[in-house]
Amino acid sequence: MSFVDVAASAASAASFDSPSLPLHAISYAAGIGAQAVRGHVEVELAMRHAGTRRLRLSYELVGAAGAPVVFVAGGISAHKHVSANAVFAEKGWAEGLVGAERALDPSRTRILAFDYVGADGRLDAPIDCADQADAIAALLDALGIDTLRAFVGYSYGALVGLQLAVRHARRLRKLVAVSGAHRAHPYAAAWRALQRKAVALGQLQCADSQGLSLARQFAMLSYRTPEEFSERFDAPPAVVNGRVRVAAEDYLDAAGAQYVARTPVTAWLRLSESIDLHRVDPAAVRVPTTVVAVEGDRLVPLSDSVALVEGLGTRGQLRVLRSPYGHDAFLKETDRIDAILAAALRNQNQGEAA
Repeated sequence: MSFVDVAASAASAASFDSPSLPLHAISYAAGIGAQAVRGHVEVELAMRHAGTRRLRLSYELVGAAGAPVVFVAGGISAHKHVSANAVFAEKGWAEGLVGAERALDPSRTRILAFDYVGADGRLDAPIDCADQADAIAALLDALGIDTLRAFVGYSYGALVGLQLAVRHARRLRKLVAVSGAHRAHPYAAAWRALQRKAVALGQLQCADSQGLSLARQFAMLSYRTPEEFSERFDAPPAVVNGRVRVAAEDYLDAAGAQYVARTPVTAWLRLSESIDLHRVDPAAVRVPTTVVAVEGDRLVPLSDSVALVEGLGTRGQLRVLRSPYGHDAFLKETDRIDAILAAALRNQNQGEAA
């Protein structure tokens, strides 16, 4: 096991490259107050479909020394940097969900996140959500974290959280699963299969980037809703160079280009497949779980969230949002998501006190 690329504290970021350095010295070398740490660990992981692999898990841990830990995981495009902080000032994937006076306030909570197994594009093999859960358990072992106060998962992260709650229930006290259910809905799986065919067609034409861009543009239509497109793009089409171009195309082209610039094709393909491999028995989830669903989510229908909560029995609670943003509501409705998260964690504290 090795630890590298570690930085800490706003006042003086420190770096270490020593496998023998004690873990607490890496995490808290900067002293008092909220800190930010990046590092990686090497683990051997017995994967469900790809055999035993030696993998590098990269993580970021932000928050006050000694505070309880909450693991945060997003969609397949998410990564270890959740939100900007004093050490790592670049924009995170979930700005607005972490910060002062939020439910996830780094002055009171340590926020842990990692780069998904396969996110670097180097692993060209089937990746199961269960593999991600096992990787998280290995990371917790390496960091000396016995139990998470909570696991907060959005989209793909919710699937990983459900797997963690089944496979490593003792490692977390609370699960918040937003826009993710116990299975891949057949309609959503078919949509993703077509996206993967778009990538395959691009590869046949030696145009990997174009194929991935097109897949991302298809994805944007599944993430959002007809109501949002009606409001934003209700304009007459234009004839450009003899071709008809509709109002939403600039938006879709930009989304595709941005995604291609930061995502390896293999990573997208394998993590897209990973969503469709996901399936758990809700009755096997032994952790108190708040399920957050969005009306109009075309990838995770409300009916699946209801079925999940019914299967959870007394351990499950359902919260429903109405939002024009569909599956992407958790990235857009940050105040409402924060209120739900605050209530979920508050209820957890009350339960522990009782």
